[in-house]
Amino acid sequence: MILLSPIGTLGRAVLQTLASVGRVALFALSTLTHMLRPPFYGREFGLALLNIGWLSLPVVGLTAIFTGGALALQIYAGGARFNAEAVVPQIVAIGMVRELGPVLVGLMIAARVTSSIAAEIATMKVTEQIDALVTLSTNPMKYLVAPRVLAALIVVPLLVAVGDVIGIAGGYAVATGSLGFNPATYLKNTVDFLEALDIVSSLVKGCAFGFIAALMGCWFGMNSGRGAQGVGRATKGSVEAAAVLILAANFLLTGAFFSL
Repeated sequence: MILLSPIGTLGRAVLQTLASVGRVALFALSTLTHMLRPPFYGREFGLALLNIGWLSLPVVGLTAIFTGGALALQIYAGGARFNAEAVVPQIVAIGMVRELGPVLVGLMIAARVTSSIAAEIATMKVTEQIDALVTLSTNPMKYLVAPRVLAALIVVPLLVAVGDVIGIAGGYAVATGSLGFNPATYLKNTVDFLEALDIVSSLVKGCAFGFIAALMGCWFGMNSGRGAQGVGRATKGSVEAAAVLILAANFLLTGAFFSL
């Protein structure tokens, strides 16, 4: 019996994990269903667009420009060891568009938006506002979850596109201002090196990361515990889950796009 105890503990943990995955999958399916069926709450959707999109631009822009500049410095320093300094514009472009741009924007959205959604919905649950919505014959999934997830699906790819451009601009500024690159040649190499698949993969990643970030915020908010501790745990858990799932999704999508 002593030998079987660890196996039983491991089995219970696996079953609990699978049950959690199933509940999240059903929640995601329900969210998609509610997004496609009326009624639609335009005001909630508009506020979500503003919060997730416009108000996230400063942190996305600052993150991207410093990352692009640092990437240019690193590529130049590394390339100098092999007399390959000229590859800076190409590597900065492909690095930002394929990988760093989508991932960094996704993580910033997880830090800023996922935590905000989880805290807001969890607080509504604690103060029984969600129960009040049900009393007023308003479906919380339609009113709270669907608008936020739909808004994230729309605006996060746009934020990724903006982050890609700003990141490349940061690399351009450092390369032409400090590293001695010719501006026209740098831009030509950047444009010539990027392919349509790179841009499409970046935008698809943005859609996936936006969906994950908003969904995790809503899931943990709707299933939070009671009291201030419940709100805190929901907020922390939502950010952790969103960040891990974004990195996992990035690995899977990168393999799907570029393994051929």
